[in-house]
Amino acid sequence: MSTTTIDPTVTAAELTRQDRCDRCGAQAYVKATLPTADGMDLLFCGHHFRAHELKLVAAGATIHDERHRIDEQLSEH
Repeated sequence: MSTTTIDPTVTAAELTRQDRCDRCGAQAYVKATLPTADGMDLLFCGHHFRAHELKLVAAGATIHDERHRIDEQLSEH
């Protein structure tokens, strides 16, 4: 079960194919905004978000999660 915190009052723009994971350069599906870094955004692919999710949540990050779109992208091909 995921413990991701999502702020429903934040209306973030949908991530695009040009948005890349800060760790590996793959397409980003998650944006984490860190309150302790003056609102700095970090972008993650699904794999790297899962690897860092608990630390991000513990740090109070606001998470914009579009991983549900991964399957949509695969079905377009």
